[in-house]
Amino acid sequence: MKIGVLSDLHIDTNKKKLNGEETFAEIIIKQINHQKIDLMMIAGDISSDYLVSQQFIDEVTNKSGIPILFVPGNHDFWSIKNGETDTKKIYRFFKKQKNSLLNKPYILNDEWAVVGNAGWYDYGYADHTKYTEAEFDEMKLRFGAWQDKRYVHWGKGNKEVAQWMLNKLESDLQSVGERKVILMTHVVTHPKFVVSLPHKIYDYFNAFLGSSSYEKLYQTYPIAYSIMGHVHFRKTLVDNQINYICACLGGSKHWLTKDPEAEIVNAILTFQLPEK
Repeated sequence: MKIGVLSDLHIDTNKKKLNGEETFAEIIIKQINHQKIDLMMIAGDISSDYLVSQQFIDEVTNKSGIPILFVPGNHDFWSIKNGETDTKKIYRFFKKQKNSLLNKPYILNDEWAVVGNAGWYDYGYADHTKYTEAEFDEMKLRFGAWQDKRYVHWGKGNKEVAQWMLNKLESDLQSVGERKVILMTHVVTHPKFVVSLPHKIYDYFNAFLGSSSYEKLYQTYPIAYSIMGHVHFRKTLVDNQINYICACLGGSKHWLTKDPEAEIVNAILTFQLPEK
């Protein structure tokens, strides 16, 4: 089985880079067919509107003919155009979708399963010697603000949401038994995937890139692959026999070229699961 990985498409903000009538869905379907991918995993931030993101997933699923597995990213929980202010309602919406991994592990076979959730921020990767938890809760520093403060409304604090999602991941991991696991989150769960400190900006903003508390999952469960997104770069790492993958398209300012198709080709990472 050949598995493809991609994240952080941001199809709404990146659409100005498209040529003519082409769409990101068409480009990705073309690559699925060209690379003979059997299962595609998308680690969130398709767009900044939950309905647009789900429409994209539905289109790629229907036209590619392969399973597309998805966890929402922080931007997918936004609803600026639709005016939905209850983020838990959006979470429940995604949970109902057939492609979503939210509280629905995907069993590949007797040996492998896919488990996923968006994940949230526990502030663990920031510099706690410079900033207090109350300052992280503000999600704003003199040179900018983290926009989830405006557009995501859980009705509880970030650390509480991060723990809530961690609990769901643990429950799902327990449910797949002894199978080897491909774990997918949107936020990063390894210190090598955030900005190295000290850094005058990310001493603070690393707080919102991932959750260090999720690292305990790798010590407890048979996770072989860990798929992440959110940070808008492309990186792989093997640590303690676990394959960590971050395959972000990211915003166009992060691209090496001006060609959306070339960037998607460069961003997609594939790996092969052994046949039984």
